[in-house]
Amino acid sequence: MKKSVFKILNIVAFSLATLTLTNCGSDEPDIILPGNESEVIENLKIGIMNGNLDEDYTLDPGVAYNLNAAFTIDSGAKLTIPAGTKIQALNNGTSVFIAVLQGGQIDIQGTASSPVIMSSASGNPGDWGGLTLCGEATTTAGVDAEAEVGGFIYGGTNDQDSSGSINYLVIKGTGAQISLNSQYNGVSFYAVGSGTTVSNVAVIDGSDDGVEFFGGTVSVSNLYLENNEDDSIDWTEGWNGTVNTAYISHTKSGFSTAFEGDKDNGNPKFNDITAISTVGGKALQFKKNSGGTISGLSLSGYDVDLDMADGGATSNVVFSDGYTPVALATEEEMTASGEYFYTLNTTVVPTVAASAFDWVPTDLSFETSALQGAVTTDVTLDASVNYTLNSSYIVQSGATLTIPAGTKITARNGGTGVYIAVLQGGKIDIQGTATNPVVIASASGEPGDWGGLTICGKATTSAGVNAEAEVGGFIYGGTEDADDSGSIKYLVIKGTGAQINSESQYNGVSFYAVGSGTTVENISVVDGADDGVEFFGGTVSASNLYLENNEDDSVDWTEGWNGTVTNTYISHTKSGFSTAFEGDKANGNPKFVNLTAISTVDGTALQFKKTSGATITNIWLEGYAKNIDMKDNGPLANVIIDGVAATTTADYKTGTKVDVSTWTWKSAGL
Repeated sequence: MKKSVFKILNIVAFSLATLTLTNCGSDEPDIILPGNESEVIENLKIGIMNGNLDEDYTLDPGVAYNLNAAFTIDSGAKLTIPAGTKIQALNNGTSVFIAVLQGGQIDIQGTASSPVIMSSASGNPGDWGGLTLCGEATTTAGVDAEAEVGGFIYGGTNDQDSSGSINYLVIKGTGAQISLNSQYNGVSFYAVGSGTTVSNVAVIDGSDDGVEFFGGTVSVSNLYLENNEDDSIDWTEGWNGTVNTAYISHTKSGFSTAFEGDKDNGNPKFNDITAISTVGGKALQFKKNSGGTISGLSLSGYDVDLDMADGGATSNVVFSDGYTPVALATEEEMTASGEYFYTLNTTVVPTVAASAFDWVPTDLSFETSALQGAVTTDVTLDASVNYTLNSSYIVQSGATLTIPAGTKITARNGGTGVYIAVLQGGKIDIQGTATNPVVIASASGEPGDWGGLTICGKATTSAGVNAEAEVGGFIYGGTEDADDSGSIKYLVIKGTGAQINSESQYNGVSFYAVGSGTTVENISVVDGADDGVEFFGGTVSASNLYLENNEDDSVDWTEGWNGTVTNTYISHTKSGFSTAFEGDKANGNPKFVNLTAISTVDGTALQFKKTSGATITNIWLEGYAKNIDMKDNGPLANVIIDGVAATTTADYKTGTKVDVSTWTWKSAGL
C-alpha cells in the first residue's frame, strides 16, 4: 500500500437546524437548504456538499470537497466523481452521509494511481455515516422496504437494476451510531442490482461493517477491509451476488467477524478471500439459515473459524476447497451453550496478498484548511494548517472552538458574509502566546474585508434579556454577570469592519453582554473599517489592547458596560477616524488603567454621548485636536481622570505612556 497525505477542504457544516430529512421515495418534503434547489449546485461549485442533487453533476478533482450534511442523489440524477477527487466528511455522526436513492446513480471513476477518497479529517471510527446505495432489485424485505439507516426506500423486482459504478474508492471513519442496534456502514448496498459495477473498494476504520448487502444481486471485486469494528463483510435478506478477491485485516481487538451472513440463504459466492487477525476473534459467522459458497479461502489468527450462531446447518456453507468444519466442542456442549463453533484448519498461506492493494494509502491524514458554518461540538484547530475563513463560522451553545498558539486564519474578502461568532453558551479558547499569537486577517488586510469576531454572552445589559444584536441578529443579554464565553489570549486581527447597512458595521471584536468569567488579554486590532473593540453591556474586562488605525472608534462601549481595561495603546496615523474612545448611553462607569492614545492626524480623542462616562487612571493623549468631547452635553463629572472630573482644556500628558516596545506580538503575521 502506498503512503499518501492529502490536504483537503474543511468547511464546517451549515447549522443542521436548517435541514429537514425525508425518507427516500416518499412524498414528504426534501432536505431543505437555505435558499432554493439551485443552491445545491452553487454549493458544489465552491466545494460544499449537502442537500438533494436532482440533476446530473460532475465534481471537479481540482476542488477539495466538504461533505457537511446529508447529501442525496435523487431519482434520475447522477453524480460523477472523477479520479483523484477528495471528499472530507464533517465529524458529525449520522447527520453526514452520501446516499444514492432508487433511480439515482453514482459514478466513481477512481484509478489505481488516483483513487477517490472519502474520509473524516481524523478518520476515527463513527465520525460520519458512509455511502449508501438504494436499488430496485429483489430482497426478502419486499418491495419498497424501509432501510434502518435514513428511512431510505429500497427493494423491487428489477434484479438488473443499475445504481451506477464504483471503482477505486477509499472510505474511512464511517459507522456513525443511529440507535442501540443500528449504525451506518462503510458502504451499504440496499437491494442494489447486478447492473451496478463495484470494484476496488477499501473501507478502513469503520465503527460498524465495512460493506453490507441487504438483499439484491450486485457483485463486487477487490475489497480491502481493515479494522472495521463490527463485520468486514455482512449480508442479509437473501443477497445472492459474488465477491471476487477480498483482503481482510484485523489488528484491533473486539471486532465481531470477518463475515456475517444472516437470515435467508441466497447462497452468495466468495472467491479468493484472505482474512488475517493478530487479535484472535471470529472469522466466519452465519446466523439463522444463512450460508454461501466459498473458494480460495485463507484464514489466519482467528480463535474461531466458523460460527453457526443459531445452530444452522453447516451444509449451508459450502467450501469448494474441501474444508470440513470440525467442532470445537461436543454437540451437547454446543447445544447447551448456544455456541456452535468450528475450526476449518485452512491454510495460512494467503490466497490474496496485501500488496495487491498498493493503491490504498497507508496514511490518510487530512489537513483541514477552510472554515465555515456551525460548530456544534468541540473543535480544535491545528496550528500547522493555514486556514481560510470562507464564510460565517458560528460556535453554538455547548460547543468550544479552540485555536492553538501560532494558528493563522486568512479571512476571505467576503464582507459581512465572513465572520466568527460565539453564541450564548458557546465558548472560544484562543491560546496565543507572545511569540506565537493567533492571527486572523484578510489577505490584503484592507478595512472592511470581513466581519470580525463577535461574542455573545448572558451578562446584564441595558438592552435587556435576550436582546438582538445589530450584527447577525444574534441573541445576547441575561442575568449572569459571571458568565464565561471562554478565553482570548494573544490575538492579532486585521481588515475587519464590513458594512452591514448605513448605520451598522462589524467591529474587530464585539463583546455582546459578555461576562466577567471570560478572559481577554493581549489583543491587537489593526485597520478595521469600524471600531477596534466594542462592548455592548456586560461585565467582561480586558488587558493589553493595541488598536491601530481603526476608522471609527478604537474602543467603543454602550448599554452600561462596566468592565475594566488595563493597558490600552491607540495609534492614529490615517486621518478621518472618529475617536479613540466612544462611550454611549447609560454610564456603567467602566474603568481604564493606563491609557495611551497618540494621533499624527488630529481628530478627537475621547467622546462621551448622552450620560456615558468612565474612570481613567494614568492617561496620555497626544496629537488630537480635541481631547474631551461631551457630544450631548453630558456631565463632565461622569468622566473621572486621575481622580478628578474631566475638563475640555487639559492636555492630558500627565501620565506615563504605555510601553509597547515589548509587544512584538502586536503585528506578528501581518
